[in-house]
Amino acid sequence: MVIELISVGTEILLGNITNTNARYLAEECAVLGLSDYYQVTVGDNEKRLSATIKTALKRADIILLTGGLGPTEDDLTRETVAKVLGREMKESPEIHQQIQDYFERMGARGTPDNNWKQAMVIEGAKIVENHNGTAPGMIVEVDETKRIILMPGPPEELKQMFEESIAPYLASLNNQVIVSKTVKICGMGESRVAEAIADLIQAQTNPTIGTYAKGGEVHLRITASGEDSKAARKSIKPVVKEIKSRFGDKIYTTRESESLEQHVIGLLKRKSMTVTTAESCTGGLVAGELINVAGASEVFREGYITYSNEAKHRILGVKNKTLKTEGAVSAKCAEEMAKGAAKAANARAAISVTGIAGPDGGTPEKPVGLVYIGCYIDGKVWVESYHMNGNRQKVRELTVKKALDMLRRCISDSDRS
Repeated sequence: MVIELISVGTEILLGNITNTNARYLAEECAVLGLSDYYQVTVGDNEKRLSATIKTALKRADIILLTGGLGPTEDDLTRETVAKVLGREMKESPEIHQQIQDYFERMGARGTPDNNWKQAMVIEGAKIVENHNGTAPGMIVEVDETKRIILMPGPPEELKQMFEESIAPYLASLNNQVIVSKTVKICGMGESRVAEAIADLIQAQTNPTIGTYAKGGEVHLRITASGEDSKAARKSIKPVVKEIKSRFGDKIYTTRESESLEQHVIGLLKRKSMTVTTAESCTGGLVAGELINVAGASEVFREGYITYSNEAKHRILGVKNKTLKTEGAVSAKCAEEMAKGAAKAANARAAISVTGIAGPDGGTPEKPVGLVYIGCYIDGKVWVESYHMNGNRQKVRELTVKKALDMLRRCISDSDRS
């Protein structure tokens, strides 16, 4: 089946907000085995929205509309869909009561009148409850083959609604069971990954492989259809095995829900290792990623932000000779930072970062984007250098990813040594 995504909202067109809904829905629909050929963004204008819906009905089986279901005058999605289909709208007593209950729970003095328009539903539509807001979703069966699905714009409302109600509905329309497996790779760019599996992609039928760049990582999603989940999983297994053989330790997980920082914390827990951080150009971002993981306190006790040379010397014991002859941005400094942090925190593992994030401060010998990362594990130290591209924020974000991945690899290497 072919789907089309229509994102409604002038704020998206103007760039005031990032359209994360489209990316989320595209990925989720791919897992369900739905083909997405077009994605359209249209402003809060009835005439243009009407034309967009009519065009989508000609080329897609299922239209997913997001946004424009709120209480304001420029929220026109439900009314426009009704007009395109020539259907009436009527108030739902159940939704009316839910809206009233919502505002009572919020402690409001009554319900603002404009919210009652959210209780209006399209004739013949199936109401989809919104457990995270006031605007319900709707499933409108246009005929035996075409459907229009309306969902709220706020991501926290849309995601919960999609996962609880919309995804199961879409899955029920497909006679085949769809199963997917994600392989997460760090340390390789998307083009290199795609080149390494070009033959698999060219020969694919079922399963299929999708490649997604994810902020310093590359995710491969292998999707298969079958008569049942067992058959689908069976067809995925040899593909995943082949991918593992090609990428080796560049793969850190095959769990969809596991992030790199979660994997690192889990690895440290399994090894009963404590870890500390020593950061300069990243200013605590590495520590912040680790602390974002629930339960990180079992392995992470303290970290150090040593932005100045004086702090590197005083807190971490970096030698003045190193700072003078090699410089703060050097392999030797990264090594001494990692050693000093581990000693100061009495930790078995430490990760250090020092570099030039820019936009200024670079030289021909040490350009902007040059970063050294040091990793200490039980007395052994590794140091790697990277040349990052991008602005200051991008350099820092990529450095965090590289640091976490290096920590992961060094822990594994220490086991083999």
